[in-house]
Amino acid sequence: MAWTSTSLLRVCTFLLLLILFLPREMMSSVLTVNGKTEDFTLDTQPGALESLECAVQNHIEAEELLWYRNEGRVDLQAGNKINSSSVCVSSITESDDGVSFTCRLQRNQTVSISVVLNVTFAPLLSGNDFQTVEENSDVNLVCNVKSNPQAQMMWYKEDSIINLEKDHHRVQQTSESLQLSISKVKKSDNGTYRCVATSPLKMETKDFHLVVKALPKGE
Repeated sequence: MAWTSTSLLRVCTFLLLLILFLPREMMSSVLTVNGKTEDFTLDTQPGALESLECAVQNHIEAEELLWYRNEGRVDLQAGNKINSSSVCVSSITESDDGVSFTCRLQRNQTVSISVVLNVTFAPLLSGNDFQTVEENSDVNLVCNVKSNPQAQMMWYKEDSIINLEKDHHRVQQTSESLQLSISKVKKSDNGTYRCVATSPLKMETKDFHLVVKALPKGE
């Protein structure tokens, strides 16, 4: 069957109207951050400044954008919301490691893209570095550590690796601490213990001083 120009015009008109009146949710707007279309991890370091630019692709009208830092909404200036929006993360610290920034489409917040900060830094050690205990008591030396990447941990005493004695020493390690437990301390446990943390970036140490006092006479 031959198509007449009138029939062809009607079909084209119908298709055009169909496209124009599609629900907005059917339009496949895509978000990008720094040119990336999928969630990604951004490697950075303390003291750095990072700029994140979110943009709407395939939009047919002005789109408002929202930014979130973890679950909290980021305040944006009026001229930094429509079709493209930037946030600057300045003076980055170790505590920013793992923080996520998410850009969302205001009208449909299921359309989003996230960036997770990967802040690399050398080991940071802390803990109670001076303890005095009596003989036969128990004591814990706890070396707290923050490091990215994770550090290898070790205890030393007077510059030598501790010779762990069964039922006397116990070492426990988590991603955030290295603990040396000493049961029924003896005078020979007196001295300086060194917590050593080694990462691909740097080796750090912290000294812990243990003073063992003799039991009072008669005890």
